[in-house]
Amino acid sequence: MQNTQTSISSSPYGHGGLESSRSAVSWGAVVAGAVIAAAVSALLLTGGSGFGFLSVSPWRDEGASGTTLAVGSIAWLFATQVIAYGIAGYVTGRLRTKWTDVNNDEAYFRDTAHGFLVWALSALVGLILVGSALSSAVSGAAKVGGAVAGAGASALTAAAGQAAQGEGEGLSLDYFTDALFRADDPAATGAPGDTRQEASRILGRSLSTGQLSEADRAYLVKLIAREAGVDEASAQQRLKQVEDQARQVAQEAEQKAREAADTARKAAAAFSFWAFVSMLVGAFVASFFATLGGRARDR
Repeated sequence: MQNTQTSISSSPYGHGGLESSRSAVSWGAVVAGAVIAAAVSALLLTGGSGFGFLSVSPWRDEGASGTTLAVGSIAWLFATQVIAYGIAGYVTGRLRTKWTDVNNDEAYFRDTAHGFLVWALSALVGLILVGSALSSAVSGAAKVGGAVAGAGASALTAAAGQAAQGEGEGLSLDYFTDALFRADDPAATGAPGDTRQEASRILGRSLSTGQLSEADRAYLVKLIAREAGVDEASAQQRLKQVEDQARQVAQEAEQKAREAADTARKAAAAFSFWAFVSMLVGAFVASFFATLGGRARDR
């Protein structure tokens, strides 16, 4: 009676042998290993997050430094890959079907492939499940520079007396409303408080646009001369000093924003690189421990 599990086949290299009619891949063991890898990874990453929160502190000179946290996070990421995929690979090797009429080299290759499949399936499912979170993390790092730049623009606007309601836009309706009702003679304007607010809005718009129009400059000179009780030449000098100081503050804020953006870019690049290396380590560990589990299975 013919065996339904095997069939005689001729090797393309001229060697005959028994070949199983079933796939050499034990998908049940692979899926089980992938589930174990995902569960253990989630467990370790959750515990690592807890340790990370415990190591930081909102108080100055307390808690771990940023460099320590970065190094610790990378080390924990590697440890997670080794532990999770080591366990998953070994379990997969122990659970896979025992192959018959297979030499040691072929069994070693199949066990290695099973471990690699565990890693690939687990990584694929993990990326699908947390894809949005990873995307948010990477994009968030890329947006740090923009956020800092926005904060710098906001600080400049605040320094000008919150001249524009839309911070950094330079298109405040209050400014254009002031321009509509601006008197030819500043002496005809309202109370000093209103004058200061109007001047703040003009300066705020100049900080946003990067320049002060000639009409605004002439108007501010007259306002300064009237409010400070000085001549227009002194008012012009005061205005120039304020412009120079504001320009210096703007340049410093821009420099800090660029430095923050560059730091965020380097941090994102470093994290991506070490995550890539840790995934390679995970693939190797899963494949290696699958061979150990396979050997134990065949004993």
